[in-house]
Amino acid sequence: MKKIAALFLALLLSGQLSSVIAAVPPKKKPKNIILMIGDGTGLVHLYAAYTAQGGKLNIYEFAAAVGLSITASANDYITDSAAGATALSTGKKTNNGMIGTAPDSSALETISERAHKNGMSTGVVVTCELPHATPASFYAHQVSRKMYTEIASDLSNSQADIMIGSGKPYFDTQTLANNGFTVSTGLAAMQQNKGKRQVCFTDADSFPAKAPLRGDALLQGSMHAITQLSQNKKGFFLMIEGSQIDWGAHDNDSANVIDEAIDFDKTAGNVLEWAAKDKNTLVIITADHECGGLTLHGLDSNTHRPIMHFSTGHHTAEPVPVYAYGPGAEQFSGVYQNTDIYYKMIALLSLEKKKK
Repeated sequence: MKKIAALFLALLLSGQLSSVIAAVPPKKKPKNIILMIGDGTGLVHLYAAYTAQGGKLNIYEFAAAVGLSITASANDYITDSAAGATALSTGKKTNNGMIGTAPDSSALETISERAHKNGMSTGVVVTCELPHATPASFYAHQVSRKMYTEIASDLSNSQADIMIGSGKPYFDTQTLANNGFTVSTGLAAMQQNKGKRQVCFTDADSFPAKAPLRGDALLQGSMHAITQLSQNKKGFFLMIEGSQIDWGAHDNDSANVIDEAIDFDKTAGNVLEWAAKDKNTLVIITADHECGGLTLHGLDSNTHRPIMHFSTGHHTAEPVPVYAYGPGAEQFSGVYQNTDIYYKMIALLSLEKKKK
C-alpha cells in the first residue's frame, strides 16, 4: 500500500499522473459531448458564485472528476480567447488572435467538423456575438479574430446544425437561408424554430445584454439546442459558452462577474440534470483562460457576497479548472495542457483519423 501511495505521489509531482489516468480505458464511452466554457473563468470566479448563492454551485455538486488545464498559447505565456478556444477545438496551440488556424496560417480541422464527418450533429450556444473568438474557433478559419465579416461567412458556410447567440447585424440572413439554415430572432421565435438546421439570434442587436437583463437566454438556448441535436441517433457535440464572465472581469466589475457566473452555473445545472437522465452524455466544464487575477478578501455582511479584488484588467496565466460528469469523466482528472482536452474528447467519441 505504501509503495502504491509513493508511486501516486511521484506521478502527481512529476505531472505524469494525468497521462496515466488517460491511458486507462474508460468504463463507458459517451454518445454525446457537451463542452461548456466559462470565458475567463478561474477557480475563484466560480467560488465567488458559490459564496453568493449561499454555498451552492451546481457544477460542484455534479463534478465527478476535477482537473487543471494549462492555457499558454503558441506565442505567449498568456493566451487570448482565440488561441485558447482554438486549442480546445483543434488540439493545436496557435498564436494569440488566430481562429481555427495554425501559427503558419494553415486551417486546422475542428472537433465540430470532424464530428460532422462522422455523422454527428453539432452546435454552438453563446452569450456573445456568434462571430466572436470562442464560438468562431469551432467553425471558422481566419488569421485574425477581428475579421468578423470573414468569420461570419465561415459560419454561414459551415456544416453546423444549430447556432444560437447574438450578432445578427454581422450576417446576411438571406445567405444563411440559402445555405439551408432556418433563421429566427428572439427567444420566443427560437422556441418555434423547427428547422433541421438553425441559426437562432437571441436578439436583433450586435451586442448582447448582460445578465440578468437578457433573461434566461443561455439556459433556453442550451436546452433548445440539446432538444434539437439529441434527435440524431449517432450523437452530437455541443459547445456552450458563458461569454460575458470574461467581460465583467476585464471591467473589474464584481457584481457582473458574479451575475454572469451564476447564469452560467444555472445553465450548467439544467444541462447536467439532462445528462444525468440521458446517461450517455459527457459534460465537460472548463475555461479558455483566467481573467482579472481575481482574489476574495472577505464577505460583505450586507450583500452576503464576497469582497473581490482584481490584480489586473487583463488575462492571466493561471491554470483553469476542468470539471467533468458522465461517461468518460475520469479521463479529465489531473493536470494537462488545454490541447489535451481535445484529444480526450476525440478518443471518447472514437473520432480518431483512420490510418491509411
